[in-house]
Amino acid sequence: MDNQPIFYKASASDIIIIGGGHAGCEAALASARMGMRTVMMALSLDHIAMMPCNPNIGGTSKGHLVREVDALGGEMGKNIDKTFIQSKMLNTGKGPAVHSLRAQADKARYAAQMRQTLEETPNLTLKQAEAADILTEDGMVTGVVTTTGALYPCRCAVICTGTYLRARCLTGEEIVSCGPNGLKQAVPLALALERLGIRLMRFKTGTPARVDGRTLDYTKMAVQEGDKRIIPFSFTTNPDAIQREQAPCWLTYTNEETHRVIRENIHRSPMYAGVIEGTGTRYCPSIEDKVVRFADKDRHQVFIEPEGESTSEMYISGMSTSLPEDVQIAMYRSVSGLENAEITRNGYAIEYDCIDATQLHLSLELMKMKGLFFAGQINGSSGYEEAAAQGIMAGINAARSIKGQDAFVLDRSEAYIGVLIDDLVTKGSREPYRMMTSRAEYRLLLRQDNADIRLTERGCEAGLTPAVRRDAVIAKKESIARETKRVMAVNIAPSVLADGILAARESTPFKTGIKLAELIRRPELDYEVLAPLDTERPALPYDVREQVNITIKYQGYIERQQEQVAQFKKLEGRKLPADIHYEDVPNLRLEARQKLDAIRPQNIGHASRITGVSPADITVLLVYLEKWNQSNARA
Repeated sequence: MDNQPIFYKASASDIIIIGGGHAGCEAALASARMGMRTVMMALSLDHIAMMPCNPNIGGTSKGHLVREVDALGGEMGKNIDKTFIQSKMLNTGKGPAVHSLRAQADKARYAAQMRQTLEETPNLTLKQAEAADILTEDGMVTGVVTTTGALYPCRCAVICTGTYLRARCLTGEEIVSCGPNGLKQAVPLALALERLGIRLMRFKTGTPARVDGRTLDYTKMAVQEGDKRIIPFSFTTNPDAIQREQAPCWLTYTNEETHRVIRENIHRSPMYAGVIEGTGTRYCPSIEDKVVRFADKDRHQVFIEPEGESTSEMYISGMSTSLPEDVQIAMYRSVSGLENAEITRNGYAIEYDCIDATQLHLSLELMKMKGLFFAGQINGSSGYEEAAAQGIMAGINAARSIKGQDAFVLDRSEAYIGVLIDDLVTKGSREPYRMMTSRAEYRLLLRQDNADIRLTERGCEAGLTPAVRRDAVIAKKESIARETKRVMAVNIAPSVLADGILAARESTPFKTGIKLAELIRRPELDYEVLAPLDTERPALPYDVREQVNITIKYQGYIERQQEQVAQFKKLEGRKLPADIHYEDVPNLRLEARQKLDAIRPQNIGHASRITGVSPADITVLLVYLEKWNQSNARA
């Protein structure tokens, strides 16, 4: 506060959202929809919900997050359903646990549609302003001060600043102090967070060049079409209403000439020249990293993706770079189909400040400060979808905090959102965190197709999802259960029709009667294929039929995973006292004491996932907890 004079005091709000990216949008909408007087501050109102990197929503595991945000009452899924230009379900050759929806966005329309939604939401005010300081009193947030000296009193603040804190963009030797797309960096707030004693880290990410699509030769590339039948992201979107002509994408590859250009100029890359201080993302490396780390590969995939229907700009997915402009030109033009490409925007790396998320509760509230929440890339994550997932949770919890309600937390057995936040808060991250299906232990239960069944009622309990959606999901669950029970009892007799269906699928014929469920469980058959044999089958919507098929086909695996969840829940149910002094717990190793004291786990399960806490430490904690409970019971 000493560093930021106050000249004007605005009307009091309940919650202030700092940042207008994907986390900020979901946080603001959740807060306002839960009845809180909300102000969203953004550096530029013209860049709300901007897509500074890849122009798409969803993808492997990320599609799960979007579906979950939608089930909780969020907006990302609805917004992309209104503004996509191509849609595709990924990994359909594998099991349903890893099926993930991905949609190419018209990035300008996506941002415009999200801003319109924000502006039409009651209780929500948009303000173009830069937050410079967080005011506190007695360990509680009391207001936000802007760089112009305006004080905005509030009871909670949610910081969703993305990659803007002390950001700088690097293209070869050129270093510019700015945020994505050349927008203003945010310095005062970073200094304010340091004054509050919050630990900051330095991360790095990047983006490829954009090129003029009119200068590309698409005959040298493989066309990538969208799905014939479009599946919406939002469970509230009518699938029939969004079937439309889709824009194509294209696939090409780097080659030895591309790699030669990169290797000969690697010393001019800021990363390899030692100019970049921040840690980059492991799972979305730059093309320089790919060539160096995977030197045995003679080519890498490159996807050419349109940025929208009203622009000729194309996004060069798979070739993120911070090499100098002259090297970028030579590098991109070495790729088949890009020989005459004209770059409209150079690729660049961006460095920025983020916080060590182990300073947060699972509610995303700062441990040392009541009313201060963090969401999105400032927590050390990457991706629009990860940001949106954290944003909606932070917005919900800020509102619940003001209402005096308990924090709303999803655990690892309930949602990918639970895995994401638990990983960030419990383990921290030393590089930008990206969601992956392999991070979810119970991924067969946490499928993208059943996100509404898993989370709609939970969202209603939290106070965000409308009751009408909850009632619809309850009816859907009853319909699934009723049809599953019916199918399990159906017997199929041998017949010419059955022989024909089985022969067409190269499935072994049967000579005596067989349960329909047994046929469905065969890998080459399913509920839909066997419909002609089931004469009593009722007319049901696709989403119900899909759930019946998965429930029956994977019954054994699902039941086994449900047993694992039951064991997980037992550990999660062993609550640790909020005021426990770990230095008083005998036989705990020093590292475990330090980690447990810093992260303050809520339960034994939470404690077991902390890096540096061993199974032996958990045994010690269980013994101590038992004695503590007995002592309290006697008292």
